[in-house]
Amino acid sequence: MSPALNTTVLAAGEASEHRPLIISLFAVFVLATLVITVWAGRQTKSAADFYAGGRQFTGFQNGLAVSGDYMSAASFLGIAGAIALFGYDGFLYSIGFLVAWLVALLLVAEPLRNSGRYTMGDVLAYRMRQRPVRTAAGTSTIIVSIFYLLAQMAGAGVLVSLLLGITSDAGKVGIVALVGVLMIVYVTIGGMKGTTWVQMVKAVLLIAGTLLLTFLVLLKFDFNISDLLGSAASNSGQGTKFLEPGLKYGATSTSKLDFISLGIALVLGTAGLPHILIRFYTVPTAKAARKSVNWAIGIIGAFYLMTIALGFGAAALIKPAEIIASNPAGNTAAPLLALHLGGVDSSWGAILLATISAVAFATILAVVAGLTLASSSSFAHDIYANVIKRGKASEKDEMKAARWATVFIGVISIGLGALARDLNVAGLVALAFAVAASANLPTILYSLFWKRFTTQGALWSIYGGLFTAVFLVLFSPVVSGNPKTSMFKGMDFHWFPLENPGLISIPVGFLLGWLGTMLSKEEPDKGKYAELEVRSLTGTGAH
Repeated sequence: MSPALNTTVLAAGEASEHRPLIISLFAVFVLATLVITVWAGRQTKSAADFYAGGRQFTGFQNGLAVSGDYMSAASFLGIAGAIALFGYDGFLYSIGFLVAWLVALLLVAEPLRNSGRYTMGDVLAYRMRQRPVRTAAGTSTIIVSIFYLLAQMAGAGVLVSLLLGITSDAGKVGIVALVGVLMIVYVTIGGMKGTTWVQMVKAVLLIAGTLLLTFLVLLKFDFNISDLLGSAASNSGQGTKFLEPGLKYGATSTSKLDFISLGIALVLGTAGLPHILIRFYTVPTAKAARKSVNWAIGIIGAFYLMTIALGFGAAALIKPAEIIASNPAGNTAAPLLALHLGGVDSSWGAILLATISAVAFATILAVVAGLTLASSSSFAHDIYANVIKRGKASEKDEMKAARWATVFIGVISIGLGALARDLNVAGLVALAFAVAASANLPTILYSLFWKRFTTQGALWSIYGGLFTAVFLVLFSPVVSGNPKTSMFKGMDFHWFPLENPGLISIPVGFLLGWLGTMLSKEEPDKGKYAELEVRSLTGTGAH
């Protein structure tokens, strides 16, 4: 048996020996979050409670929840794996995710909170024709959320398979289905209140778990970061190249373009992510929205700094072949690091593995709940209540539609998540960022800041950016062509060379928004724009 496979089997074996402990940790978290959800569900009486938590959360609470929503499986599992396998190039995910928050803070957080009510569609519909723009906004929100959900489902399948020693495809699909069912329960019962409390608890757990691993890694190297990086470079088999740009993005002109595409998508994507945007509606004032983003930046910034220790610690202590044998995309690097830090043959190793994996599982559950809430809210509020029912739906009917939408979106996510289980979760999330930046961001910015913007411009921007991004992803190496990490491993119908479509689809979204407006015969309502401008800047008249 090869050393790589031996360590992987050993990890599963250690987990197997301590399976009662592992299952107990998982059960405690799931039970605790279900109790929170049921408690919050009893307080969810109106649409405002379901969609926006009754706007009762403080800036700090919302900042903590935003952090919990944002620090997903991609952050914890995907980035650690990317750094462990690709060194410097893997750390670019951390930089991109963090810098993206500045765009969200400077451009959209406060104006969006002031202008909308529950969803992105509220902002667009304020000065444009309601039915077409709400349909477009709802469609975009659901598709972006499903892309993001793919990553979380893939992370869940990998994580629990490692712990329980499940190697069969059927078993992994079963795990993905379990996560999907839990997420449906969280959202249908608890709404935004339940989801927010779960995200706050998860954020605290994740920061604590990451702090523990960071401390143990630094302790292992006597708090000498230079020794840590040197050991990582040596153990990687790449030498100093491991600490320099170009290991993943730089070998060819295509990979360099892929790097630019990834960077653009990460930096611009956050400001268009629906599950992040709806969090700004849970606070009572614009000032609280600003404060929550400031808190989120501090918490998220600290977390992404610690991913350096996680990724390079895994690279220094675990051979790349061992990580790849466990999961081809490197998604198990952080749990395997916990096992090695505690001792591969020891009970402490198994306990640390179980604890960190339970934290990662908590991370996945909290994020999938936020994503599902965003997409089901958009369907119920934008498409059902304002398009199908033409604004005549009761709050009770609207909330019922949101709950049915949750079930439908959950089922789709389970199916697609099963296909995506071998892809790097950070890469999958980057695709969601690209779709959000292509379809949502241009429309939001034009609507808030361009007086001339019309309904046709909004529709061209959303549908054009959305279609371009999804179309290019379907024919990219992510879906087919790579025998190890594509969704369809035995097939090859890819012709688009880049793994991330952002370089093409984001400019297309902005260009079509401008072109659609310039070719439109519709006269924009300047009075409505003036009202929106005052409202977005001052909060006057905001809900």
